[in-house]
Amino acid sequence: MDYKKILTFKWTAILAVFAVTLFSACSDDSSVMAPQELQSETFTYEFNEGQLLGDVSTAYRGEHGRNLRAEIMVEEMESGNASVTVSLFNTIDGENYPVHAHDAADPNSTPNGTPYNETPNGNIFAQAIMGNGGEVSATNESTLNYDELVNQYEGFFVVHDPTQDITTTDLTTYLVLGSFGQSLGAGEQQTRMQSFEYSFNEGQLLDDPNTAYEGQHSRDLSATMMVEELLNGNARITVTLENTVDGESYPVHSHDAADPNSTPNGTPYNETPNSDILANVVSGNGGSASVTVETEETEYLQLINEYDGFFVVHDPLQAISTTDVTTYLVLGKTAR
Repeated sequence: MDYKKILTFKWTAILAVFAVTLFSACSDDSSVMAPQELQSETFTYEFNEGQLLGDVSTAYRGEHGRNLRAEIMVEEMESGNASVTVSLFNTIDGENYPVHAHDAADPNSTPNGTPYNETPNGNIFAQAIMGNGGEVSATNESTLNYDELVNQYEGFFVVHDPTQDITTTDLTTYLVLGSFGQSLGAGEQQTRMQSFEYSFNEGQLLDDPNTAYEGQHSRDLSATMMVEELLNGNARITVTLENTVDGESYPVHSHDAADPNSTPNGTPYNETPNSDILANVVSGNGGSASVTVETEETEYLQLINEYDGFFVVHDPLQAISTTDVTTYLVLGKTAR
């Protein structure tokens, strides 16, 4: 018997079986689905210039640099839930930025008529991020699944100004105001402006002819006050006088309203001008002349909506007086 041929045959058969088994195993492996790649998406948010609501009155007003921007990266975790990473750019070193997600809500159901719940949704994101002068980030792991957070959640994304008291109702304090999970493009820097016209003092403000101007100045002088909002929220005031006398200096003042019973001479205003608002001089040139000042402590909205005071143009041809209204070329209400 030829044992060599028998052994050769046996090994050939064994190798054939092994090859078939290996091929079958490979074929079985090829039918197994590869692990699904985890999803992620990034959303970018530019500075709040009122562009989300298309309303300039909701734009940021304050002293923070307007180059701050934000980014949200939502990543799917192996559990199916989502992690949320917020990055802030161009931060102030040492300032703590509250960053929140607020659920959308019916304004008719919220205490202050906001279109969101004022209490942040901490399951999505509610953290304070410490600025470092550049880019900073923080992450929260949500119990919401990725698809729900990216495609279904309706809410607002807010970055509060760390240099102001935190508020959940004053949108002008929000450095970023956007919809969660929707990128927000840059908006045009917005400022507001109003102008006020003042005619010559004929006693019309107090409805008393005894308060009308008495003097040698021509009675065709008039004034305009233009109040412009600055990007830090304060105001720029420009007073323009028409038909001035060349070479004469016109004192122009704002005087805070007051109770006449509390002032030394019974005037309905404080005799000392409010220099934070307006206490300056217009140099006459024979025609139209102006002076411009910027408020240091008074905000535009405060001046327009709240300030109660008198606007006075004194006669440069007479000794200045803060009590004799008949020396006033113009007597009106400031920014009214």
